[in-house]
Amino acid sequence: MSEGPEGGRRVLLGIDPGTAATGFGVVAVDGRRRAELLQCGVIRTSPKAALALRLMEIHEEVAALIDEFAPAAVCVESTFHGKNVRSALTLGQARGAIIVAAALRAVEVVEYAPREIKKAVVGTGAATKDQVAYMVRRHLHLRTDPKPSDAADGIATALCHAFTGPLPGRSSGAKARALAAS
Repeated sequence: MSEGPEGGRRVLLGIDPGTAATGFGVVAVDGRRRAELLQCGVIRTSPKAALALRLMEIHEEVAALIDEFAPAAVCVESTFHGKNVRSALTLGQARGAIIVAAALRAVEVVEYAPREIKKAVVGTGAATKDQVAYMVRRHLHLRTDPKPSDAADGIATALCHAFTGPLPGRSSGAKARALAAS
């Protein structure tokens, strides 16, 4: 990926949080919003382990990804309002472990609702997991859909910020001036 005319390229770490499986995708994006997949995968924790140990493992793995890739932002899927309160609380704790890992390294954290991510990547907020995986593959010119779906969701979260966030190499003031000029 070459550098775009708007400035350099930045790395984004997208995360789909969960206590059993936390999907992630590391994406580089240039000034023309072209994206390249650097790495993706899933952080899996043992369901038999105490919640505190699972959260610590998520925190440590995310911290290691931040240390390795030095992302400009950590993009996290926000919680959804489900019927199961216990699941929502546990998911919130996993998100907290992720956000603290970024905060301790002074990395910006941005949050997107699941519908926002689907709309940015697929074009509709009601997209299925298969549609998200397919469009992630298309946007990144991959040969196959990223597996498992948790990894594809992590990548989609990074792509959402790549497609809708500020362009790399521009300050917010430059972005505001560019919008005012158009």
